[in-house]
Amino acid sequence: MAGFARKTDYAKAIVIEKGFESVTIGAVEKYVTETAFEEGWVAPIEVSHERGQSVGIIGSGPAGLAAADLLRRKGYQVTVYDRYDRVGGLMIYGIPGFKLEKEIVTRRAALLEQGGIKFVLNCEIGKDITFDELREKHDSVLIATGVYKARDIKIPGIGLDGVVPALDYLTASNRKSLGDDVAHYENGTLNAAGKDVVVVGGGDTAMDCVRTAVRQQAEQVFCVYRRDEENMPGSRREVQNAREEGVTFLFNRQPVGVLDYFGEAIGVKVVETRLGEPGADGRRRPEHVAGSEAIIEADAIIMAFGFQPSPTEWMANMDIALNDWKGVIAPEQQVFKFQTPNPKVFAGGDMVRGSDLVVTAIWEGRQAAEGILDYLAV
Repeated sequence: MAGFARKTDYAKAIVIEKGFESVTIGAVEKYVTETAFEEGWVAPIEVSHERGQSVGIIGSGPAGLAAADLLRRKGYQVTVYDRYDRVGGLMIYGIPGFKLEKEIVTRRAALLEQGGIKFVLNCEIGKDITFDELREKHDSVLIATGVYKARDIKIPGIGLDGVVPALDYLTASNRKSLGDDVAHYENGTLNAAGKDVVVVGGGDTAMDCVRTAVRQQAEQVFCVYRRDEENMPGSRREVQNAREEGVTFLFNRQPVGVLDYFGEAIGVKVVETRLGEPGADGRRRPEHVAGSEAIIEADAIIMAFGFQPSPTEWMANMDIALNDWKGVIAPEQQVFKFQTPNPKVFAGGDMVRGSDLVVTAIWEGRQAAEGILDYLAV
Protein backbone atom coordinates (compact mmCIF):
# COMPACT_ATOMS: atom_id res chain seq x y z
CA MET A 1 0.00 0.00 0.00
CA ALA A 2 1.74 3.16 -1.18
CA GLY A 3 2.30 5.73 1.54
CA PHE A 4 2.45 3.21 4.40
CA ALA A 5 5.88 2.03 5.52
CA ARG A 6 4.65 -1.24 7.07
CA LYS A 7 1.61 -3.45 6.75
CA THR A 8 0.99 -3.03 10.45
CA ASP A 9 0.87 0.73 9.95
CA TYR A 10 -1.73 0.30 7.24
CA ALA A 11 -3.72 -1.97 9.52
CA LYS A 12 -3.96 0.85 12.06
CA ALA A 13 -5.95 2.87 9.54
CA ILE A 14 -8.43 0.08 8.76
CA VAL A 15 -11.89 0.06 10.30
CA ILE A 16 -14.29 -2.84 9.87
CA GLU A 17 -17.71 -1.48 8.91
CA LYS A 18 -20.76 -3.71 8.46
CA GLY A 19 -18.89 -6.71 7.11
CA PHE A 20 -16.50 -5.02 4.70
CA GLU A 21 -13.17 -3.25 5.09
CA SER A 22 -12.83 0.44 4.35
CA VAL A 23 -10.23 3.06 5.11
CA THR A 24 -11.95 5.96 6.85
CA ILE A 25 -10.76 9.51 6.34
CA GLY A 26 -10.50 10.05 10.09
CA ALA A 27 -8.33 6.95 10.54
CA VAL A 28 -5.97 8.04 7.77
CA GLU A 29 -5.75 11.58 9.16
CA LYS A 30 -4.96 10.23 12.62
CA TYR A 31 -2.30 7.89 11.27
CA VAL A 32 -0.61 10.66 9.27
CA THR A 33 -0.67 13.05 12.23
CA GLU A 34 0.64 10.51 14.74
CA THR A 35 3.39 9.44 12.34
CA ALA A 36 4.43 13.05 11.83
CA PHE A 37 4.82 13.55 15.59
CA GLU A 38 6.60 10.20 16.09
CA GLU A 39 9.08 10.96 13.30
CA GLY A 40 9.72 14.52 14.49
CA TRP A 41 8.30 16.14 11.38
CA VAL A 42 6.20 18.54 13.47
CA ALA A 43 8.35 21.36 14.78
CA PRO A 44 7.71 24.56 16.74
CA ILE A 45 7.08 27.76 14.82
CA GLU A 46 10.22 29.38 13.47
CA VAL A 47 9.91 33.11 12.82
CA SER A 48 12.27 34.61 10.25
CA HIS A 49 11.34 38.23 10.97
CA GLU A 50 10.13 39.43 14.38
CA ARG A 51 7.70 42.33 14.38
CA GLY A 52 7.31 44.87 17.13
CA GLN A 53 3.51 44.75 17.15
CA SER A 54 1.58 42.46 19.47
CA VAL A 55 -1.84 40.81 19.56
CA GLY A 56 -3.78 39.75 22.65
CA ILE A 57 -6.16 36.81 22.25
CA ILE A 58 -8.92 36.14 24.77
CA GLY A 59 -9.64 32.42 24.84
CA SER A 60 -7.44 29.39 24.20
CA GLY A 61 -10.01 27.24 22.44
CA PRO A 62 -9.75 26.15 18.80
CA ALA A 63 -10.44 29.63 17.36
CA GLY A 64 -7.95 31.35 19.65
CA LEU A 65 -5.19 28.79 19.08
CA ALA A 66 -5.66 28.81 15.30
CA ALA A 67 -5.42 32.60 15.24
CA ALA A 68 -2.38 32.57 17.54
CA ASP A 69 -0.58 30.10 15.29
CA LEU A 70 -1.10 32.15 12.12
CA LEU A 71 -0.22 35.49 13.73
CA ARG A 72 2.95 34.13 15.32
CA ARG A 73 4.10 32.62 12.02
CA LYS A 74 3.90 36.12 10.58
CA GLY A 75 6.25 37.36 13.31
CA TYR A 76 3.80 39.12 15.63
CA GLN A 77 4.10 38.88 19.40
CA VAL A 78 1.11 36.88 20.62
CA THR A 79 -0.27 36.49 24.13
CA VAL A 80 -3.27 34.23 24.80
CA TYR A 81 -5.36 34.85 27.93
CA ASP A 82 -7.66 32.20 29.38
CA ARG A 83 -9.68 32.00 32.57
CA TYR A 84 -9.04 28.27 32.97
CA ASP A 85 -5.92 26.53 34.22
CA ARG A 86 -5.21 24.61 31.01
CA VAL A 87 -4.97 25.53 27.35
CA GLY A 88 -7.66 24.20 25.04
CA GLY A 89 -11.06 25.51 26.12
CA LEU A 90 -13.87 23.05 25.40
CA MET A 91 -11.37 20.71 23.71
CA ILE A 92 -9.99 20.06 27.20
CA TYR A 93 -13.02 20.44 29.46
CA GLY A 94 -16.04 19.92 27.20
CA ILE A 95 -15.26 17.10 24.76
CA PRO A 96 -14.82 13.71 26.46
CA GLY A 97 -11.46 11.97 26.29
CA PHE A 98 -12.88 9.00 24.39
CA LYS A 99 -13.60 11.39 21.49
CA LEU A 100 -10.56 13.63 21.78
CA GLU A 101 -7.45 12.47 23.64
CA LYS A 102 -6.23 15.35 25.79
CA GLU A 103 -2.61 14.68 24.88
CA ILE A 104 -3.40 15.89 21.36
CA VAL A 105 -4.37 19.29 22.75
CA THR A 106 -1.58 19.58 25.31
CA ARG A 107 1.21 18.68 22.89
CA ARG A 108 -0.10 21.22 20.37
CA ALA A 109 -0.19 23.88 23.09
CA ALA A 110 3.38 22.98 24.04
CA LEU A 111 4.51 23.45 20.43
CA LEU A 112 2.85 26.86 20.25
CA GLU A 113 4.54 27.89 23.48
CA GLN A 114 7.91 26.69 22.18
CA GLY A 115 7.27 28.81 19.09
CA GLY A 116 7.05 31.96 21.17
CA ILE A 117 3.35 32.26 21.98
CA LYS A 118 2.74 33.29 25.58
CA PHE A 119 -0.12 31.85 27.63
CA VAL A 120 -1.57 33.66 30.64
CA LEU A 121 -3.86 31.17 32.41
CA ASN A 122 -6.23 31.57 35.35
CA CYS A 123 -6.78 35.08 34.03
CA GLU A 124 -10.30 36.44 33.80
CA ILE A 125 -10.75 39.60 31.76
CA GLY A 126 -12.51 42.27 33.78
CA LYS A 127 -11.29 40.76 37.03
CA ASP A 128 -7.58 39.93 36.84
CA ILE A 129 -6.93 42.42 34.06
CA THR A 130 -9.28 45.01 32.61
CA PHE A 131 -10.14 45.10 28.95
CA ASP A 132 -8.82 48.68 28.81
CA GLU A 133 -5.44 47.45 30.05
CA LEU A 134 -5.48 44.66 27.49
CA ARG A 135 -6.33 47.01 24.66
CA GLU A 136 -3.60 49.46 25.69
CA LYS A 137 -1.05 46.66 25.97
CA HIS A 138 -1.65 45.23 22.49
CA ASP A 139 -1.95 46.64 18.99
CA SER A 140 -5.00 44.46 18.36
CA VAL A 141 -7.22 42.14 20.40
CA LEU A 142 -9.14 39.04 19.34
CA ILE A 143 -12.15 37.83 21.31
CA ALA A 144 -12.40 34.04 20.97
CA THR A 145 -14.16 33.12 24.20
CA GLY A 146 -16.55 30.53 22.79
CA VAL A 147 -19.99 29.85 24.24
CA TYR A 148 -20.37 28.29 27.66
CA LYS A 149 -23.75 29.36 29.04
CA ALA A 150 -26.38 26.60 28.99
CA ARG A 151 -29.57 27.36 27.09
CA ASP A 152 -32.46 28.02 29.44
CA ILE A 153 -35.48 25.79 29.81
CA LYS A 154 -38.36 27.01 31.93
CA ILE A 155 -40.17 24.06 33.48
CA PRO A 156 -41.17 23.37 37.11
CA GLY A 157 -38.41 21.80 39.18
CA ILE A 158 -35.51 22.79 36.96
CA GLY A 159 -33.52 24.07 39.95
CA LEU A 160 -33.77 20.93 42.07
CA ASP A 161 -30.77 18.99 43.32
CA GLY A 162 -29.96 16.30 40.79
CA VAL A 163 -30.60 18.52 37.76
CA VAL A 164 -27.25 19.56 36.28
CA PRO A 165 -26.09 21.44 33.15
CA ALA A 166 -24.26 19.32 30.60
CA LEU A 167 -21.06 21.36 30.69
CA ASP A 168 -20.76 21.10 34.48
CA TYR A 169 -21.13 17.34 34.18
CA LEU A 170 -18.63 16.96 31.33
CA THR A 171 -16.11 19.32 32.91
CA ALA A 172 -16.14 17.33 36.16
CA SER A 173 -15.58 14.09 34.24
CA ASN A 174 -12.73 15.56 32.18
CA ARG A 175 -11.05 17.09 35.22
CA LYS A 176 -11.22 13.75 37.00
CA SER A 177 -9.63 11.97 34.03
CA LEU A 178 -6.89 14.63 34.01
CA GLY A 179 -6.05 13.81 37.63
CA ASP A 180 -7.70 16.78 39.35
CA ASP A 181 -9.46 16.58 42.70
CA VAL A 182 -13.13 17.14 41.87
CA ALA A 183 -15.26 17.39 44.98
CA HIS A 184 -18.61 17.24 43.16
CA TYR A 185 -17.48 14.12 41.35
CA GLU A 186 -16.30 12.40 44.51
CA ASN A 187 -19.50 13.16 46.44
CA GLY A 188 -21.64 11.85 43.58
CA THR A 189 -23.22 15.15 42.50
CA LEU A 190 -21.56 15.01 39.07
CA ASN A 191 -20.93 11.27 38.89
CA ALA A 192 -23.41 8.90 37.24
CA ALA A 193 -22.12 5.69 38.84
CA GLY A 194 -25.00 3.41 39.83
CA LYS A 195 -27.67 5.94 38.86
CA ASP A 196 -30.61 6.03 36.49
CA VAL A 197 -29.69 8.94 34.23
CA VAL A 198 -31.86 10.99 31.90
CA VAL A 199 -30.13 13.28 29.40
CA VAL A 200 -32.41 15.84 27.77
CA GLY A 201 -31.34 16.96 24.30
CA GLY A 202 -30.47 15.60 20.87
CA GLY A 203 -27.18 17.22 19.83
CA ASP A 204 -23.57 16.13 20.09
CA THR A 205 -23.36 17.46 23.65
CA ALA A 206 -26.21 15.16 24.66
CA MET A 207 -24.37 12.24 23.02
CA ASP A 208 -21.21 13.16 24.95
CA CYS A 209 -23.22 13.08 28.17
CA VAL A 210 -24.97 9.74 27.61
CA ARG A 211 -21.75 8.04 26.54
CA THR A 212 -19.89 9.51 29.53
CA ALA A 213 -22.63 8.22 31.85
CA VAL A 214 -22.24 4.73 30.38
CA ARG A 215 -18.50 4.84 31.08
CA GLN A 216 -19.18 5.95 34.65
CA GLN A 217 -21.17 2.74 35.13
CA ALA A 218 -24.64 4.27 35.30
CA GLU A 219 -27.42 1.77 35.96
CA GLN A 220 -29.56 3.00 33.05
CA VAL A 221 -29.12 5.87 30.59
CA PHE A 222 -31.99 7.49 28.70
CA CYS A 223 -31.81 10.18 26.04
CA VAL A 224 -35.00 12.24 25.75
CA TYR A 225 -35.48 14.30 22.59
CA ARG A 226 -38.53 16.30 21.55
CA ARG A 227 -38.34 15.50 17.82
CA ASP A 228 -37.88 12.23 15.94
CA GLU A 229 -34.55 10.58 15.17
CA GLU A 230 -34.47 11.93 11.63
CA ASN A 231 -34.54 15.50 12.96
CA MET A 232 -31.85 15.09 15.61
CA PRO A 233 -29.10 17.72 15.23
CA GLY A 234 -26.37 15.41 16.51
CA SER A 235 -24.05 13.14 14.54
CA ARG A 236 -25.70 9.95 13.27
CA ARG A 237 -22.53 8.05 14.11
CA GLU A 238 -22.62 9.32 17.69
CA VAL A 239 -26.25 8.20 18.04
CA GLN A 240 -25.33 4.76 16.72
CA ASN A 241 -22.36 4.53 19.07
CA ALA A 242 -24.54 5.48 22.03
CA ARG A 243 -27.19 2.95 21.06
CA GLU A 244 -24.58 0.19 20.75
CA GLU A 245 -23.30 1.11 24.21
CA GLY A 246 -26.73 0.56 25.74
CA VAL A 247 -28.35 4.01 25.76
CA THR A 248 -32.15 4.01 25.43
CA PHE A 249 -33.53 6.73 23.15
CA LEU A 250 -36.98 8.19 23.76
CA PHE A 251 -37.89 10.27 20.73
CA ASN A 252 -40.84 12.64 20.41
CA ARG A 253 -40.81 13.32 24.15
CA GLN A 254 -40.67 16.79 25.67
CA PRO A 255 -39.99 17.49 29.36
CA VAL A 256 -42.69 19.54 31.07
CA GLY A 257 -41.52 19.22 34.67
CA VAL A 258 -39.10 17.66 37.12
CA LEU A 259 -40.50 15.59 39.99
CA ASP A 260 -39.70 16.99 43.42
CA TYR A 261 -39.07 14.85 46.51
CA PHE A 262 -38.15 17.18 49.37
CA GLY A 263 -35.98 19.34 47.14
CA GLU A 264 -34.43 16.46 45.21
CA ALA A 265 -35.18 15.49 41.62
CA ILE A 266 -36.48 11.94 41.25
CA GLY A 267 -37.75 11.93 37.69
CA VAL A 268 -38.89 13.82 34.61
CA LYS A 269 -42.46 14.35 33.49
CA VAL A 270 -42.71 14.25 29.69
CA VAL A 271 -45.39 14.48 27.03
CA GLU A 272 -45.37 12.88 23.61
CA THR A 273 -44.98 15.21 20.63
CA ARG A 274 -45.70 15.25 16.94
CA LEU A 275 -44.12 17.56 14.41
CA GLY A 276 -46.24 20.47 13.22
CA GLU A 277 -45.60 23.35 10.85
CA PRO A 278 -42.08 24.78 10.39
CA GLY A 279 -41.04 27.66 12.65
CA ALA A 280 -38.96 30.73 11.82
CA ASP A 281 -35.82 28.57 11.61
CA GLY A 282 -37.40 26.29 9.02
CA ARG A 283 -37.61 23.30 11.36
CA ARG A 284 -40.95 21.69 12.10
CA ARG A 285 -42.10 22.56 15.61
CA PRO A 286 -42.98 19.83 18.11
CA GLU A 287 -46.60 19.91 19.33
CA HIS A 288 -47.85 18.22 22.48
CA VAL A 289 -50.14 15.21 22.18
CA ALA A 290 -53.03 15.61 24.61
CA GLY A 291 -53.26 13.02 27.38
CA SER A 292 -49.79 11.58 26.71
CA GLU A 293 -48.07 12.52 29.97
CA ALA A 294 -45.65 9.98 31.42
CA ILE A 295 -42.98 9.81 34.13
CA ILE A 296 -39.37 8.73 33.65
CA GLU A 297 -37.76 7.97 37.00
CA ALA A 298 -34.22 9.23 37.38
CA ASP A 299 -31.52 9.86 39.98
CA ALA A 300 -29.70 12.34 37.76
CA ILE A 301 -31.07 14.63 35.04
CA ILE A 302 -28.60 16.27 32.66
CA MET A 303 -29.78 19.21 30.58
CA ALA A 304 -27.99 19.24 27.22
CA PHE A 305 -29.72 21.85 25.07
CA GLY A 306 -26.49 23.37 23.78
CA PHE A 307 -24.79 26.64 24.68
CA GLN A 308 -25.20 30.33 24.11
CA PRO A 309 -22.95 33.37 24.56
CA SER A 310 -22.69 35.02 27.94
CA PRO A 311 -21.37 38.51 27.14
CA THR A 312 -19.63 40.31 29.97
CA GLU A 313 -20.00 43.88 31.10
CA TRP A 314 -16.70 44.99 29.60
CA MET A 315 -17.97 44.14 26.13
CA ALA A 316 -20.77 46.67 26.42
CA ASN A 317 -18.35 49.33 27.63
CA MET A 318 -15.96 48.81 24.69
CA ASP A 319 -18.35 49.49 21.78
CA ILE A 320 -18.60 45.78 21.00
CA ALA A 321 -22.01 45.28 19.41
CA LEU A 322 -24.12 42.18 20.13
CA ASN A 323 -26.87 40.61 18.06
CA ASP A 324 -30.26 39.46 19.33
CA TRP A 325 -28.87 36.17 20.69
CA LYS A 326 -25.99 37.96 22.46
CA GLY A 327 -23.30 36.94 19.99
CA VAL A 328 -20.58 39.41 19.02
CA ILE A 329 -21.19 41.19 15.70
CA ALA A 330 -18.03 40.86 13.62
CA PRO A 331 -18.91 40.32 9.94
CA GLU A 332 -16.60 38.36 7.68
CA GLN A 333 -17.52 40.36 4.59
CA GLN A 334 -15.91 43.74 5.25
CA VAL A 335 -12.57 45.50 4.73
CA PHE A 336 -11.00 43.82 7.77
CA LYS A 337 -12.58 40.42 8.29
CA PHE A 338 -14.23 39.79 11.67
CA GLN A 339 -13.58 43.31 12.93
CA THR A 340 -16.00 44.64 15.56
CA PRO A 341 -17.26 48.27 15.63
CA ASN A 342 -14.28 48.89 17.91
CA PRO A 343 -11.57 49.03 15.18
CA LYS A 344 -8.82 47.52 17.29
CA VAL A 345 -10.94 44.57 18.38
CA PHE A 346 -11.78 41.46 16.35
CA ALA A 347 -13.84 38.38 17.20
CA GLY A 348 -14.15 34.85 15.87
CA GLY A 349 -15.38 31.34 16.61
CA ASP A 350 -18.52 30.33 18.45
CA MET A 351 -18.87 33.75 20.08
CA VAL A 352 -19.66 35.10 16.60
CA ARG A 353 -21.20 32.15 14.78
CA GLY A 354 -22.87 30.28 17.63
CA SER A 355 -22.10 26.78 18.87
CA ASP A 356 -20.53 24.82 16.02
CA LEU A 357 -17.84 22.27 15.14
CA VAL A 358 -14.21 22.52 16.25
CA VAL A 359 -13.06 22.66 12.62
CA THR A 360 -15.41 25.58 11.97
CA ALA A 361 -13.98 27.48 14.94
CA ILE A 362 -10.45 26.80 13.68
CA TRP A 363 -11.32 28.14 10.24
CA GLU A 364 -12.98 31.23 11.68
CA GLY A 365 -10.05 31.88 14.02
CA ARG A 366 -7.70 31.86 11.05
CA GLN A 367 -10.00 34.16 9.09
CA ALA A 368 -10.10 36.60 12.01
CA ALA A 369 -6.29 36.45 12.19
CA GLU A 370 -6.13 37.39 8.51
CA GLY A 371 -8.33 40.38 9.27
CA ILE A 372 -5.94 41.40 12.03
CA LEU A 373 -2.94 41.01 9.70
CA ASP A 374 -4.56 43.33 7.17
CA TYR A 375 -5.47 45.84 9.90
CA LEU A 376 -1.95 45.91 11.36
CA ALA A 377 -0.41 46.31 7.90
CA VAL A 378 -2.23 49.62 7.29
